[in-house]
Amino acid sequence: MPISTRLRAGFTVAAVAGLALLGTATSALACTTDDGRAKPVEGNATTCAQAKVPGDLLGAGDLTVTGGTQKDKYLNVTAVGEGVTVTAIVVKGGPGFNVYVPGQRGMSATPPWEKLRSPYNRGDQLPTISHWFACGTKTTPTKPPVSETPTTAPSQPTSEAPSTAPSAPATSSVPGGVTSAPATTTSAPAVVPAGNQNGTGGGLANTGFDNAWLFWVGGVLIVGGGALLVLLKVRRRGTN
Repeated sequence: MPISTRLRAGFTVAAVAGLALLGTATSALACTTDDGRAKPVEGNATTCAQAKVPGDLLGAGDLTVTGGTQKDKYLNVTAVGEGVTVTAIVVKGGPGFNVYVPGQRGMSATPPWEKLRSPYNRGDQLPTISHWFACGTKTTPTKPPVSETPTTAPSQPTSEAPSTAPSAPATSSVPGGVTSAPATTTSAPAVVPAGNQNGTGGGLANTGFDNAWLFWVGGVLIVGGGALLVLLKVRRRGTN
């Protein structure tokens, strides 16, 4: 092979290699970052698959953030929701996006994650954030089972009839320390006349005096007394 042909071929190979290196350098210079926690990637991504990170897109309510709007250059994640695990945060701006993976490249495994940003643009300027998203997993927190305690109706207190002890009769004190017993009033039973036990019918009322023989004795004494007086008068006349 002539020397000129060899030189021409060598120049061609060198030119191709130079162009390849220049393209690589240009590409590297086009997407750089000053944040050692991030991995800069050129291009655009709106999903976890496009960003080549595991997990699913998380919603706005899964993270507590400040900043991150299109007028901001920084994003701060202060907290994540209960049961949420963040696998990556992607911040896009300018020609590429930064990928932040919790627990890698010096990034803490748990929030807060502050001053997350996009790569530099070609003028080594930090662009504003065009959009950002987070990827991860969510688990529903298990609630402890509710213990069912059988409800028992409160027992009603047993009502006991008040025991009434017979009250002692009142006593009155008289001078001299003698205590007088209370007077007891006893009503006599009603007397029903003989022959009229039901309290109805005729006949004389029973006065309760059953000694009729005394009237006969009285009558005999009166008659006897009268006869004695007559006998005494007759004797007086005989003696005269």
